Amino acid sequence: MWTANEDGTPIELIKSVSDNEEGKLVASSIFEEKMQHQYKFSDFVVLYRTNSQSRAIEESLRRMNIKYKVVGGLSFYQRKEIKDLLAYLRYSLNQQDEASFRRIINLPKRGIGDTTIDKIIIAANDHAISIWEVVQNASSFLGGRASGPIDDFVTKIKRFAIEIQNKDAYEAAAEIAKSSGLLKELYEDKTAEGLSRYENVQELLNAIKEYVDDPEKEDKSLGAFLQEVSLVTGQDENKDNDPDKVTLMTIHMAKGLEFKNVYIVGMEEDLFPSQMMLSSRAELEEERRLFYVAITRAERKLFLSYALTRYRFGRLKNCEPSRFLDDIDKRFIKVSTKFVNSEPSAPNSNYAKSFVSGMKKSVSSQSVAKPTAYKPSADFAPSDTRSLAVGMKVEHPKFGFGTVVNMEELGAERKAKIQFADFGEKTLLLSFAKLKIHPN
Repeated sequence: MWTANEDGTPIELIKSVSDNEEGKLVASSIFEEKMQHQYKFSDFVVLYRTNSQSRAIEESLRRMNIKYKVVGGLSFYQRKEIKDLLAYLRYSLNQQDEASFRRIINLPKRGIGDTTIDKIIIAANDHAISIWEVVQNASSFLGGRASGPIDDFVTKIKRFAIEIQNKDAYEAAAEIAKSSGLLKELYEDKTAEGLSRYENVQELLNAIKEYVDDPEKEDKSLGAFLQEVSLVTGQDENKDNDPDKVTLMTIHMAKGLEFKNVYIVGMEEDLFPSQMMLSSRAELEEERRLFYVAITRAERKLFLSYALTRYRFGRLKNCEPSRFLDDIDKRFIKVSTKFVNSEPSAPNSNYAKSFVSGMKKSVSSQSVAKPTAYKPSADFAPSDTRSLAVGMKVEHPKFGFGTVVNMEELGAERKAKIQFADFGEKTLLLSFAKLKIHPN
């Protein structure tokens, strides 16, 4: 066999500090390769071992306005289990969110059928009150056996609301995921699909933990996290028929396909090869064959990526490079220097720990003057923001006084861009932001 192709480029190895950083480096590399070589976005594919890994890649591509498609599955924030937990978090934060109420009232199943839900909605409409007021007084409006499960639901939501007030985003979300019964239901499903769904929920909790641990995030509350998710994913529902998109898929889905440029992410021990495939030599060799499938999808250029740390079950875990990297002749590997500083050729867990620790110290040691925390007015009470318009003066409980400079529709949501006197410009979703409108 022979080829008339010219000699190919070496395999490029991308090292990153964390899984979140890995997403940013891969997105930046895709953009740079496209610009330098006049590729189309459809010439790129990102392959991963497990579906849950798509979250960091998707968020980074979105932030760079790079369109993508997930093959063989849904975008991370469109997966049912993610929508379910987010609905619980949103309703615990805002009991006026009717869409979230409909999603979680019988999730997990608690014996509340569609007929009961219809009665709740009709009662709210007939008495011109909110659904939350109806369910808080279920025995008066519904009577019978239906009021028992609804009372239990109300008690949970009230407790969750207290958790949100007293804890940071991760602590509150982890408690809600556990006490709602969602995690237990997913954990007990031992099918391959059930395991994937459980991993996805854990990845969402990892994302929240990473958000809380980020020293640049001033507001560690669950409301702030949910607002950021809504801003990033607000256009997910829009149909886009543009074929020029980066492809994201698991390695299993990639069999038989080829792309000009291939990125294989998560090249770490216990991830690829998978921890669940290390109980026998035969399973390990199957993982090795899967790696061969992945690397042979590349027509022109191959990128391998791994992170030194990765959040697993809410904890920052030190990672080791995959043993499969050692199987590749070093003559064919080039360590990427485009996006990261030089590092030891074989970083170990101690190096990872000191590297991350050094990063955190450098961030905390920066002498950037931050505005002092704002204390809201004694009579502060959130206003109805349906009438909010450009030019209005508002007060926020954390950012103080500001002026609305732009209003924008985001699907079913409305967001306001506000210039605050002490905290600069902020973009806030009105369904989450607590604003008091002041007369001009």
